Amino acid sequence: MAACYRHPSRETGVACSSCGRAICPDCMTPTPVGMRCPECSRDRTRVRRVASSGPGVGLAGVSMTHVLIAINVLVFFAETATGTPLGGVSGAHVGTLYYDGALIGPYYITQHHEYYRMLTAAFLHDGLLHILFNMVFLYLVGPSLEMAIGKVKFVVVYFASLFAGSFGALLFQPMSPTVGASGALFGLLGALMVVAYYRGISIWRSGLGITLLINVIFSLSVAGISIGGHLGGLVGGAICGWLIVQVGERRRLPAAAIAGCALVAAVGIVAGIAVAGNVGLTPNGINLY
Repeated sequence: MAACYRHPSRETGVACSSCGRAICPDCMTPTPVGMRCPECSRDRTRVRRVASSGPGVGLAGVSMTHVLIAINVLVFFAETATGTPLGGVSGAHVGTLYYDGALIGPYYITQHHEYYRMLTAAFLHDGLLHILFNMVFLYLVGPSLEMAIGKVKFVVVYFASLFAGSFGALLFQPMSPTVGASGALFGLLGALMVVAYYRGISIWRSGLGITLLINVIFSLSVAGISIGGHLGGLVGGAICGWLIVQVGERRRLPAAAIAGCALVAAVGIVAGIAVAGNVGLTPNGINLY
């Protein structure tokens, strides 16, 4: 692992988003496009991408945030093509892809064993505004966490939060169909807040606290929002963030941290199925998350 250029005795997995030098928590300055070293933060230099060279670079230059956005958008186009109205499900026609992939709790999961809905529901959206808000949120929050913890851990946190959100949706409102990526997105925010806290970055000065507060108020004040999905994703992501910092970085057991995040996902799946099996069978309404 690289050492901080200002503190050679400190190993770190974070690099300045402008000059590319390795920096430790004491040298990090959060910005909308990642972390910067003290010199680049003072100079307000432009972000430069460090060009990769040589064979076997694989996904080194690919943003997983952009990949996830692309997947969600492509699924939305397919969803719309199968008949889901852009204005939401209030119309008379609900598309095949939407109907076959939404998280419609007990009836489909318990009776028909369609467990895949805990995954597919998080890539479906109820209209243009729904996916627009979620993808803007992912675009703003995703790159900071991805740069802070790395691509693999970022993807693991995303899916662990996704399944934790599905569990939360089934726990709080098992009878209401639920769709949307917000459970996973709240998880990214929760993980980013935990990582920032343990790396000495102020939650309030960085704007993360305000972002969470605004989203919580929005979730509680707008009808049809899946509060359980948001809360489950947030808790799952925060747990993953703690594992990545405390187990992966401080105890230098990155594989154990990833395994712990995978366990969060597994618990979300098993607990969601268990919850779905303990309630009635008739679905009603629709929830966004």
